[in-house]
Parts: sequence; structure tokens; C-alpha cells
Amino acid sequence: MGPAWIDTHCHLDAPEFDADRSAVLARARAAGVGLQVLPAVAVANFEAVRHLAHAHGLAYALGIHPLCVDSSADDDLDRLADALRQHRDDPRLVAVGEIGLDFFVPGLDLARAERFYLAQLKLARDAGLPVLLHVRRSADGLLKGLRRIGVPGGIGHAFNASQAQADVFTGMGLRLGFGGAMSFDRALQIRRLAAAVPADSLVLETDAPDIPPHWLYRTAAQRAVGERSRNEPAELPRIAAVLADLRGWTLDETAAITTDNALAALPRLAALVSGSSG
Repeated sequence: MGPAWIDTHCHLDAPEFDADRSAVLARARAAGVGLQVLPAVAVANFEAVRHLAHAHGLAYALGIHPLCVDSSADDDLDRLADALRQHRDDPRLVAVGEIGLDFFVPGLDLARAERFYLAQLKLARDAGLPVLLHVRRSADGLLKGLRRIGVPGGIGHAFNASQAQADVFTGMGLRLGFGGAMSFDRALQIRRLAAAVPADSLVLETDAPDIPPHWLYRTAAQRAVGERSRNEPAELPRIAAVLADLRGWTLDETAAITTDNALAALPRLAALVSGSSG
């Protein structure tokens, strides 16, 4: 049996998996990816991620994604607060997420996004839950919020910022998520970060079905003729091998280190790994 892995960020509820979700889960388990964290992106999929987590022995997070804020109702923050209260004793609810800020996509209402972000940080703080942070050209804005509203740790998902910004995140007790993007030779900054940040700061993720590693990447022309570039959690061990190469670790060392870091970032995972939560 090979190493065991934790995929700390996987959108298993996405429609891209509707046709073969059971096969996707079977491939993940066969690859040693027994535990996945399924973050919500809007109120509409709160029940979907919770149901999948309970049906398949996984974990989930509840939150409103920054790219979903503009299409969310004002009272969706109240609905998130209600859901966090309702499920506060659910051992499979491990974080508030996916939340954050996105300064890459044009046309977003940034003031509204910041209001939702800060409100969700407060909900996480009050619930005693870590956060799963969407970080896209928004590291400084996220850090500003974290300085105002302290939360019990979490993960900077798909992390791609400066070394100095990484140092601030890790100094605040957050871990940094690395996935398929670091498999591209041209992703110089991500690869530098993956090689340089403290060993106890790294966690692994796929962001499936998104951020396919280089061996799954398809050009727009290829996608236009029907070739797929869907990512899935079974790719995590091969992504981990990229990290192992960058760090000079064995695959077993990489599994042990990143698992320990995931459990530190999301403490409720520990009971799920041990199976003590039933």
C-alpha cells in the first residue's frame, strides 16, 4: 500500500463530475486519496457538499466564494450563519470556505466582496473554525482582513503571491495550498514558493475539476474539439511527486509532512483520519 494523501481542496459537487462521480471517488481511493475537503462556493451548494461528505466519508466547508458574491443575496450571510450554527457539532464540517477576495476577474463589486469577506471571517472566528481562502491577486487585501479579524488558522488555497506575503501568511499560522499549477515549468514563482516556504506550511490540493496539472492541460483548440482537461483528486499523488522533487523529499516524506500540516490547519480532520468520528 502506498502513502495516504489528503486533498485539502476539491469541488467534488461540481457538474463536471455528475456523469461519473462514483468512478472519480473510486480512482481517488485507489490512489490513496482517502480524504478530501469539499468547500462550498454559495448557499445553493451547502447541502450538496455536506451530503457528499457524509455519503463518502469526506469533509466539507461552508462559505461564499468571492466570484459568487455578486450573484448572492444580501441575506445569504445570515443563511451561512444559520448553517454554521445548525451544523456546528458536525465533525465533517472542518472550515469556513471557500471565501476571500479576487482582484483578477474584472467587473466585480469589490466593496461588496470585501464586506462579504470580512463578515465571513467574523463567522469563522465566532464558530472557532479555520478558513479556506481564495487568493488571486488579493494577498494584501486578505491579510488586511486577517489582521482585523483573527481566525483560528486555515489555508491560503492555490497560493501564488510573493515570498514576503507568504511569510506573513505563515507567520499568522496559515498553511499554503499547492496543486497542479506547480507542475508547469513556466510557473516559476509558484515553484519557487513551493521549494522555499517552511516545510510545516505546505498542504496539497487539486482544486478539481479546476487547475489541471500539465499532463492534463489542453489548449483552447483541443478543448474545442472535445478533449477534456478535467482535474480530479486521483491526480494528487502525481502532483505530490512534483512537490517532492522541488523539496528533495521522498514521496513518503511528502505524504507524512503534508498530512500533518493539513491536520494542523484543519484540526477536525484528525478524527476523520483516525476514523473515530464514525
